[in-house]
Amino acid sequence: MITDTIDIPAIRADFPILAREVRGRPLVYLDNAATTHKPLSVLEEVLAFYRDLNSNVHRGAHSLSEQASDRYEAARETVRRFIGAADACEVVFTHGTTDAINLLAASLGEQHVGAGDEIVVTEMEHHSNLVPWQKLCARIGATLKIVPFDEDGSLRTEMLESRLTERTRLFALTHVSNVLGTVNPVKELVRLAHARDIPVLVDAAQSVPRFPVDVGDLGCDFLVVSGHKMYAETGIGVLYGRAEWLRRLPAGRYGGGMVATVDWERTTEADLPFKFEAGTPNVAAAVSLDAAIRYLNAIGMEAVAEHERQLMRYAMRRLTELDGVRVYGETAGKCGALSFNLDGAGAYDVALILDTLGIAVRSGTHCAQPIMRHYGVNTAVRASFALYNTTEEIDALIDGVKRARAMLR
Repeated sequence: MITDTIDIPAIRADFPILAREVRGRPLVYLDNAATTHKPLSVLEEVLAFYRDLNSNVHRGAHSLSEQASDRYEAARETVRRFIGAADACEVVFTHGTTDAINLLAASLGEQHVGAGDEIVVTEMEHHSNLVPWQKLCARIGATLKIVPFDEDGSLRTEMLESRLTERTRLFALTHVSNVLGTVNPVKELVRLAHARDIPVLVDAAQSVPRFPVDVGDLGCDFLVVSGHKMYAETGIGVLYGRAEWLRRLPAGRYGGGMVATVDWERTTEADLPFKFEAGTPNVAAAVSLDAAIRYLNAIGMEAVAEHERQLMRYAMRRLTELDGVRVYGETAGKCGALSFNLDGAGAYDVALILDTLGIAVRSGTHCAQPIMRHYGVNTAVRASFALYNTTEEIDALIDGVKRARAMLR
């Protein structure tokens, strides 16, 4: 039984979409690893920005531009505090986690990674933290190395040292697997990499919304986040980078806003963080991220984490009691995502049956095809949780899985 650390009825009232019906039934939204819903406070702040401040930032002397710029930079400071960055210049706004990783790959590829070098990733990466590095290696003649995971979904950390060599230029790993829910021991792995002077990128898209994350404590060199997975709008994300790294690296993208001087012979880059923010940013989405973080802070990230831990324990217990269900990833402390299949049933068919009951889950490869191949399956069903989910919704999921099992056998 869950002992609520937060006022769930009050929180659910903050999310108007949760009151709607789907196919004549109350919505049970369990697709939060893909995207979360937005509280009223976030929606209202976005509306207020467009109603009262709408203007481009950093480029105008008029009042609206100055006020919009102040609001944008206030959002940067909110992010800085939330992830524990030392300085706001270490917070680069991007369009999301995928965009942030591609930006970093372009930058590292210009200067830091060359032919014969190596990049290390894990077997459980989202495609966003695999394909950019794979493509970079293919383009410049570097090698991609993989750290595998065990059947229970735990990363084989003892194999990392054998993957790291004097030619390794980056170790990139997920903090929390979007399929398995595995929480990787990032702090320990960063220490191993840093012992060889290898920088580390952490994909925190699934961790930052769920429990406290402090980049200073983790010791990572880079960290990426998506706003839409933490109750903000789509189209906003963050690339955190230690200032010494961001100063060393080239911009990776070029155009307006990221320059200090331009003439026919030479262009100089702007100071941090602006040299990495070419073009017009998504200002309203940055405002939404600010509002979402303040919403989470008001609840308390420790309380959010405990609520989600209890949901996961309850869901795992109920789902593993069912005959004919195979769950992928059974590590202690897993969070966020729970993926499974029904014997003899396709994941898409299961998801369609659940949808007839108003239950939203994800089916497919979850942008992690190497994980699917590890378990010898093509697709899986994924239920993923957020701060507004309840045990009653998990009970509805279990009843739905039972119905799907009866219909598809």
